[in-house]
Amino acid sequence: MSHIQIANVLTIAGSDSGGGAGIQADIKAISATGSYACSVITALTAQNTQGVTGIYPVSPDFIEQQLDAVFTDIDISAVKVGMLAQTEVIQAVVKKLKQYQPQFLVIDPVMVATSGDLLLQSSAIQTLKTELLPLADVITPNLPEAATLLGVPVPNSEPEMVEMISGLRQLGCKAVLLKGGHLESEADSTDLLITADSVETFTVKRINTQNTHGTGCTLSSAIASYLTQSKSLIEAVTKGKAYISNAIAHADELNVGKGHGPVHHFFDQSVK
Repeated sequence: MSHIQIANVLTIAGSDSGGGAGIQADIKAISATGSYACSVITALTAQNTQGVTGIYPVSPDFIEQQLDAVFTDIDISAVKVGMLAQTEVIQAVVKKLKQYQPQFLVIDPVMVATSGDLLLQSSAIQTLKTELLPLADVITPNLPEAATLLGVPVPNSEPEMVEMISGLRQLGCKAVLLKGGHLESEADSTDLLITADSVETFTVKRINTQNTHGTGCTLSSAIASYLTQSKSLIEAVTKGKAYISNAIAHADELNVGKGHGPVHHFFDQSVK
């Protein structure tokens, strides 16, 4: 009987006590898509489906200690990076990624809260742009995050999304998955996978549910997991998009909290 090797995927992100986003969503998504999840926690949050009531940052030194512990023992195939709230934290993560050089790096540039509040100081955004993003195989900004990265207004239409392509190419990462989920007036949700010489369009029917907490974390983690299995970015994004669409479609089967609930990561126990 042949031995199937399961890939190890590391998520570097903040913890969500409500379980819907952050590290918790990442671990669920990585597990549900057939990989083994490891984690390095960059911040603790007091959080539920109705919002964040507190953030307790983890020191850069201890983040480095966690990274050393994981990388010196476990063969990590892919890394997903989420919430990094401070310049010093970004620099610590960059230092260790350069030291250990995982095969795949997916970055979800979490910078803008659902409320529209900026989660990063402007100096940290600059560090993110100049030091971390150029290391990425793919970054997965939503429209407010992409607008923050480029210093432009948030797009209100798909043509305005398209206008961002050249600016996003100049960020220096291999690819950008620009997510159009915020264009809520559109019947479909369209994402653009932008590389140096091509743009692929992914369009799915918009699902009517308020339970979409953690979609960005979940999609980026699924892409990291699928990259270790398929080695093809197009295939990993295609499968990741199918996974998140199903997780959103089944979200109302859960009954979690009074606000914006999570997606259903384990809608299909046999998903691969």
